[in-house]
Amino acid sequence: MIKVIASDMDGTLLGNDHRIAPETLAAVKEACGAGIRFMICTGRNFPGAMQELRGARLVCDYIVSSGAEVRDPRENVILTHPMSMDQCRRVYRVIRDYPVSMVICTDEYDYRIGTPEEIAESILLETMLFHMNLNREEVKKTRQYLQMKERTKAVSDLDELERKGIPVYKLFLFADDKEMLDQIKRRLEPDKDLAAASSFPTNLEITDVRAQKGPVLKEYIESLGYTMDEVMVLGDSLNDLSMIAMDFGATVAMENGDPEVKQAAKYVTKTNEELGVAYTIRELLKRQRETV
Repeated sequence: MIKVIASDMDGTLLGNDHRIAPETLAAVKEACGAGIRFMICTGRNFPGAMQELRGARLVCDYIVSSGAEVRDPRENVILTHPMSMDQCRRVYRVIRDYPVSMVICTDEYDYRIGTPEEIAESILLETMLFHMNLNREEVKKTRQYLQMKERTKAVSDLDELERKGIPVYKLFLFADDKEMLDQIKRRLEPDKDLAAASSFPTNLEITDVRAQKGPVLKEYIESLGYTMDEVMVLGDSLNDLSMIAMDFGATVAMENGDPEVKQAAKYVTKTNEELGVAYTIRELLKRQRETV
């Protein structure tokens, strides 16, 4: 019997417009009404997740920043796995050899190293990767660009963050050169204190090794008294692999998911644009009603 549903956001719970469809929201609330506990498991930090969920009146738990922070349904922080500044510096020493932009993700804002002009350009280039059909001026008017610009702050270096005592949850790299990102990942692999995974082909997300969705989800649900076989997880990208590959009761990949994620999953559902999460939840509820 499934008692917990844990879902990724982008490419899974959300459509390609990065919004939750009314039908999907209704299905999630139907599951909650049936006594199932719903959890968000996302690479976004908590403010970034709430940009899309605020107003949805969704009562759930939050595993955010790829597992670096856990919040309960009252939005209280239960657990954190931040990166040490030494880990950040080790990553920075590797990536400074490459023409890649680095975003320093924290519990509230995203930080980038550089001048305001350099940072504005890096935000624009990152957003353009998601809007290849738009020119620069059109991209500047998109909701995604405006939100990213609003939640980004500039710092001169990592020392500034350390002086201010700001916890670093994740280092986010983006570039349209996938081979370069793969090379960076390979160079970081010997560092066993770090975990690196992608949520899109154009990015690489680096966290403390403890901050991975699957192990953090297991730790959290067990602290609440649930067992792994009572959990269903849904995801699409490689940063979901740590939970899709674990032996939870039901592991579900989206049809639009990465081939490696689909191969590791016990089930494959419809795409996010076809409301695969809503479909899966309703199928689950139907089957569980039939077994009662």
